[in-house]
Amino acid sequence: MSRIGRQQHRSFLFVPGNRPERYLKAWESDAGAVIVDLEDAVPIEEKDRARAAVANWISPERPVLIRVNGLATPWLEEDARVARLPGVAGVVLPKAANASDVAALLARIKRDIPVYPLIESAAGMWNVLEVASAPGVRQLMFGTLDFCVDMGMTLESGTLSPFRADMVMASRVAGIRPPVDGVTPDIDDDELLRTETVEGRKWGFAGKLCIHPRQAPVVNGCYAPSETELAWARRVLEAFERANGAAVAVEGKMVDRPVILQARRILEEDEPEA
Repeated sequence: MSRIGRQQHRSFLFVPGNRPERYLKAWESDAGAVIVDLEDAVPIEEKDRARAAVANWISPERPVLIRVNGLATPWLEEDARVARLPGVAGVVLPKAANASDVAALLARIKRDIPVYPLIESAAGMWNVLEVASAPGVRQLMFGTLDFCVDMGMTLESGTLSPFRADMVMASRVAGIRPPVDGVTPDIDDDELLRTETVEGRKWGFAGKLCIHPRQAPVVNGCYAPSETELAWARRVLEAFERANGAAVAVEGKMVDRPVILQARRILEEDEPEA
């Protein structure tokens, strides 16, 4: 069940804003967080109805994120009003290109609220450290499909690796959470979803966007430490504690500070989402 606080989430599930009958199902799914989408998923003629549906449904007992329409659109002002309501735990900003975009969004919302900028363009990627460092940013998200269109790239294995590395590094330098990877459009291909999720984790991402509830358990499982990793981490920390500051080896490898930090991080990742 979705809970949005300060903990790290592994899966972020989009639900169309114009489909209120899906809100509760999404919120009760295995997704770590739900994003009610007022942007791409909603046709122009249904924007007002979707916004009203979100405003009527959300509450502090059912916290969600919302993806607002872009800064240059005529719908943002009304979206910003919804973002002020209790129950909106954060705002996903589409097509974030620089720090001023984040500032402009917060100025319209007039509320201290976490922002999740979507990096979906060459401009956003070029300025990714600036965006990550902007006040209010909680975590970057990678809009892989739109990014590939903007760049004229084909979405194939490995093509986005350099950009994933850029986003992870920018997040680290800015002191925010590792980023969230883009969607896998094929909702029936669990193997493809698993492959793409593992690829994102390999590059340092901390979660993935989902477009169907059935994708969330796969994503959660891929980002959760394996039993082998957990056992190794426990052995490392136990050996370190027993050594009491002396040099120690585990499985023939010296245990130094980076190894200890890695072991602690693995065990922290195993903590359940609350």
